[in-house]
Amino acid sequence: MFCDGCGAAVQPGQAFCSKCGKRFPAPVTEMQQRPGRVQRHVHLLAIFWFAISAFNAMIGAVLYILANTLLAPGGSAGAPPFLRPLLSVVAIIVLGGSALGFSAGWGLMHHEPWARVLTLVLAFLVLFINIPVGTAVGVYTMWVLLPGESEQEYEALVATRAA
Repeated sequence: MFCDGCGAAVQPGQAFCSKCGKRFPAPVTEMQQRPGRVQRHVHLLAIFWFAISAFNAMIGAVLYILANTLLAPGGSAGAPPFLRPLLSVVAIIVLGGSALGFSAGWGLMHHEPWARVLTLVLAFLVLFINIPVGTAVGVYTMWVLLPGESEQEYEALVATRAA
């Protein structure tokens, strides 16, 4: 903590500033630890993963419904026969990716030990798949979770959750 009069460092228990002599209304108590970058951003990051996964789930559901209604055999679309299975497979892959994104968001929200690694893997994938929103979420995820000190801080969050 610092004196608001002169900016000098103040030690716990001091009633006066040692540099300018300013009196503090109450003796300085133990300073609170500022939360680290991961602790400050992990909740917002989980919400972003829920949002992008919900968006992908809607796209996958619409794609699957279109593939199996408009492009169904005997339909009026007149599409090539390979298009229906191709779009169905793409829709299932998109739905699977959104399920992984939901689990990554849930894991981050609950400070699960596996969530950091899963989220980083998904962040690398969405960088190029979901442009521009996925790119933004991927870059933000890597900024929060990728540095070495972030790994240590996330492990500390997991340990406090387990305790």
